[in-house]
Amino acid sequence: MQVEVLPLRNCVILAVLCMAPSVFAAEGLGKVFDDQVSTVEREVLGLAQKMPADKYDFAPTSPGTFTGVRTYALQVRHIATYIYRIAASVSGEKAPVEIGPTDNGPDTLKTKDQIIDYFKGALAFAHKAMGMLTEKNMYDQVPSPFGRGTMTRVAAAAFLGQHSYDHYGQMVVYSRMNGVIPGGGPPPAGKAKAQ
Repeated sequence: MQVEVLPLRNCVILAVLCMAPSVFAAEGLGKVFDDQVSTVEREVLGLAQKMPADKYDFAPTSPGTFTGVRTYALQVRHIATYIYRIAASVSGEKAPVEIGPTDNGPDTLKTKDQIIDYFKGALAFAHKAMGMLTEKNMYDQVPSPFGRGTMTRVAAAAFLGQHSYDHYGQMVVYSRMNGVIPGGGPPPAGKAKAQ
């Protein structure tokens, strides 16, 4: 008789799914997703704040194919814009600021300070939205933050972290190309400390 062994990854997923009802009951579903927003706030906003203002217009040019990629500023604006859109879908409320017609946010955002303030506003709206997520409304259909069709409220909430970290990865590359180390590490020797 041959016994099939589940990979560790499958065992971890199974354990998480089994524990999920008790986690949701103890913490509340909104708290679970609000914690994701807090992590984005700490990591993604933290890196956006670390990058010097004079590097916000940076976009890689080589090596590789980088034609048409977003600048660092546009990466940060794009993440914030989608956080606003996702929070609007989850909460059922309109974003409290004008987010513009494109997925990079308003073109009036030019300086690092303006972009950071926009990002902070998006996170505040997302914290509020995630607090409205419950087991009773998690499967309600809401407008997709991508502008087409609908999705469940919980699916929209889950996308906030995934999308943010997709672009965070790009921010990390841009930052390292400019001598900025993500996280709590010190700047490289001989480099001015990033703002």
